Amino acid sequence: MAETDKDDLISIIEDDGLEEEIPKTLPLMPVRDVVIFTDMLLPLFVGREKSVRAVEEAVSKTRFLLVATQTEPGIENPKETDIYTVGTVCKILRMLKLPDGRVKALVQGIAKAKIKKYVRKRSLFRVSIEILEEEPMEQLDLETKALMRIIREHSEKILALRGELTGDVSAILDSIDDPGKLADLVASNLKLKIDEAQQLLELINPIERLRKVNDLIAKELELSAMQAKIQSDVKDEISKSQRDYFLREQVRAIHRELGELDDKGKEVQEYKVKIKKARMSKEANQEAFKQLKRLEQMHPDSAESGVVRSYLDWLVEMPWQKLTKDMIDIVKAKEVLDKDHFGLDKIKDRILEYLSVRKLNKKTKGPILCFVGPPGVGKTSLGQAIAKAMKRKFTRVSLGGIRDEAEIRGHRRTYVGALPGRILQGLKQCGTKNPVFILDEIDKVGSDFRGDPSSALLEALDPEQNNAFSDHYLNLPFDLSNVMFILTANMVDTIPSALLDRMEILTLSGYTEEEKLVIAEKHLLSRQIKENGLRKKHLSLSSGALKDIIKGYTSEAGLRNLERELGSLCRKVARKIAEGEKKPFNITRANLHRYLGVRKFYPEMDQEESQVGLSTGLAWTQVGGEVLYVEASLIGGKGELIVTGQLGEVMQESARAALSYARANLKRFDISEEALENIDVHIHVPAGAIPKDGPSAGIAMATALISALSGKPVDKNVAMTGEITLRGRVLPIGGLKEKALGALRAGINTIIIPEKNKMDLVDIPNHVKKKIRFIQVRQMEQVLEIACGMGKHENTGS
Repeated sequence: MAETDKDDLISIIEDDGLEEEIPKTLPLMPVRDVVIFTDMLLPLFVGREKSVRAVEEAVSKTRFLLVATQTEPGIENPKETDIYTVGTVCKILRMLKLPDGRVKALVQGIAKAKIKKYVRKRSLFRVSIEILEEEPMEQLDLETKALMRIIREHSEKILALRGELTGDVSAILDSIDDPGKLADLVASNLKLKIDEAQQLLELINPIERLRKVNDLIAKELELSAMQAKIQSDVKDEISKSQRDYFLREQVRAIHRELGELDDKGKEVQEYKVKIKKARMSKEANQEAFKQLKRLEQMHPDSAESGVVRSYLDWLVEMPWQKLTKDMIDIVKAKEVLDKDHFGLDKIKDRILEYLSVRKLNKKTKGPILCFVGPPGVGKTSLGQAIAKAMKRKFTRVSLGGIRDEAEIRGHRRTYVGALPGRILQGLKQCGTKNPVFILDEIDKVGSDFRGDPSSALLEALDPEQNNAFSDHYLNLPFDLSNVMFILTANMVDTIPSALLDRMEILTLSGYTEEEKLVIAEKHLLSRQIKENGLRKKHLSLSSGALKDIIKGYTSEAGLRNLERELGSLCRKVARKIAEGEKKPFNITRANLHRYLGVRKFYPEMDQEESQVGLSTGLAWTQVGGEVLYVEASLIGGKGELIVTGQLGEVMQESARAALSYARANLKRFDISEEALENIDVHIHVPAGAIPKDGPSAGIAMATALISALSGKPVDKNVAMTGEITLRGRVLPIGGLKEKALGALRAGINTIIIPEKNKMDLVDIPNHVKKKIRFIQVRQMEQVLEIACGMGKHENTGS
């Protein structure tokens, strides 16, 4: 290549021997994402105003312009600092103006040039250039020839991997003897980054450029080989899948011609029949056929098809329209309830009321009942009896310890192993949409980061909303309005108020000794005889012995321990029979201890005599009513109050209120005013290992304290319950029936109660009121008169 200088032109000689004259100043066109090498032919779409003007000016004059690459492709209006200083002088071979204002130009690289100076910048870039010459090589050494051969071979391999190698391409590569031109040709066809291509362009020495291209093409060959391998693997997999698909379609077509259905066709047909038989709602029917269509198009062994099958199985097996016919014969329903359960008149009346309304109004919604009571009083078995009386199916779900909202609402189908919630699972198991549904232990539902199950229950237990209950798994509305929900709990304190508002609370307080005796004779004993393989002729249990078991071997509100003791008794007899004894076993009070051991409870012996500073209170716990002994002791000190026995904050405040009342009324009870100055008061409530709290022990604490101060004993046969104020008023309490039953089990015959609890005496059975005298009081002075014989009181009624 030769160059001759004239005034404003640079002359270069092309490979064909023709001389080209290039002006010293040229329009500059910046390009974004391409580097143009010499002899490279490239179409360019030009849209920026400065670039369009540069092309137009070049076409109107010498058709030459300088093309240089931007350092950052994202810059819309580059400045001179944003453009590389080395570019390529190009000749515009063709130009076409497009309708949208852009220009399409076909350009060819002529020579490398360096920007010396920007002559013009506003309307377009015009620069002064310096042509970069390459050193001519007259003869190639052995290393250069080897490099050129390696580059040709690598180029052919890359093109072969891409499927683009032809004989013409190989001929072109073999025809190039100039190292620089070979390097430029190969570089222009490699997918190089902008900075790598620009570095090659700026290398003037052809041998150095050739070495650089050799390094780059070696990397590209490795990449192309790996790409070809991946594509080959994918193609093989696709080909296998297509082959399997075509074969399956051919088999399906053969089955159709023979009038047979393949396994998949049979499955789809079976689902269609099941969907029609299920009589789903309109939304569910549409969703079922939509999912069935998806299943039909899926590969039978795909993971997604298993998910769709499970979903369709749940849809077709749900009882969308299946109902059991209620027995509306009120008399027969009452007979069934009375046969299975003794007592519980209020709850039986509520069930019969519901059936009566149902008889008059077929569309009435199911009630949401909540049975609250101690363990073992028959809450769950009562639900079974209700289902039997109404001739409905029965299902039960225990909610104790549940912390995940998905247990109620179900998991979304995107999760592996997703299932509907417990409610819909229970309905599917029982097969009808109107069962008696027991939700056990509603007071023991928890919550954590996975959600709040009690909040999820709000919709299910609201008669105004549960006709369209939405489960996350089905994601379809399901009607729960015909379900008779019955919830059970030991206490209502831990049930959220919003959930409690949706329930009708029915309290089961526990059983008296007479009720336990009847239930044991009618139900428990015969059941244990049967379960232990005995017959009625093998065992006879006297009423006296049964009473002794109730009083001396159990102390509970319910019946579980009583049934356990009867079971233990039957097992002892069963062993004797298994060992060869054949005589009938008559168990009486005299020989009861031989079977059950020594007596476990002596409630009437807890206080052998009335004592100073010891009063009897009454507590209401999760297991029913119990007696609570309060001890007060005076010790030398500085007038401080010591409270022990794991008492909660409410009971500690009651103790402080009792002490303040005693300090304020020492004179009234003939106690020295200096009695509390040099002594500490210690109030203790056994047993110390059991936490206690509640607002009803105030008068018991005050009685024990004043008894200790005055030296007058508290009557051992008198129990009391009620809160105290600083002025000595006795405030009302809750759980009177449970406390009365607990006092009866402990042998108490007199109970002091607040006057405002008078109305609660209606709920207490008559046989209990015959054994216990209830005294109503308004002031603390009345309590002390009854319990300790201090002062006088007015007639308070009993």
